[in-house]
Amino acid sequence: MTSDIKTLSERIDTLEARLAYQDDTVETLNQTITAQWKQIDALSRKIAELTERLQEAEANAPGPANEQPPHY
Repeated sequence: MTSDIKTLSERIDTLEARLAYQDDTVETLNQTITAQWKQIDALSRKIAELTERLQEAEANAPGPANEQPPHY
């Protein structure tokens, strides 16, 4: 009976250690995902800004954009 209690206690200790490790891993993954999401959001805004600037530049460009140079 005493060995059963010792075995159960060891199993509980093992499970508690595993749970603590998993909690740490989940927190680390959450921080990583949050940082990546912020970066994706910033990059998406930058792409939208650059797309808008490109459209403005194309609209204000002199002459047709696909015109061949005169030497052709």
